[in-house]
Amino acid sequence: MPSFDVVSNVDMQEVDNAVNQALKEVDQRYDFKGTHNEIDLEKDAIVILAADDYKLKAIVDILKGKLVRRGVSPKCLDSGKEEPASGGAVRQRVGVVQGISKEKGKEIVKVIKETKLKVQAQVMDEQVRVTAKKIDDLQEVIQVLKTKDLGVELQFVNMRS
Repeated sequence: MPSFDVVSNVDMQEVDNAVNQALKEVDQRYDFKGTHNEIDLEKDAIVILAADDYKLKAIVDILKGKLVRRGVSPKCLDSGKEEPASGGAVRQRVGVVQGISKEKGKEIVKVIKETKLKVQAQVMDEQVRVTAKKIDDLQEVIQVLKTKDLGVELQFVNMRS
């Protein structure tokens, strides 16, 4: 029976490269001279430390631009709230979302059911498996999901016929 999986994966190597490029740009920019700014990549988050709110927003914009250039969607970022840090600085933890949550999985299944195609969709861990008798139905589901904005970057993998 033909099937495919809907997943949301982030290439952490590309995220690391984007963080390093953003750090270089921040070090070279004139408006950041003489201030202490950091961008640290942790296992599942990016921690940004900036001298003030303006610099924090500028660093986040730089980081998003570098991620887009490297083929990583900004939808995978989950911005936390700004926290005060020592010396009047601000810190923000930006999570890197891997996989599809149960709620998003249910939302994807609902969108698939609304198409009225003869397909079955089920949430499995951090992915959604879609099966059908005809490959054409599966391809139509992919097209429908590509047009919807579900708040996460979706990839379609493991197409089996």
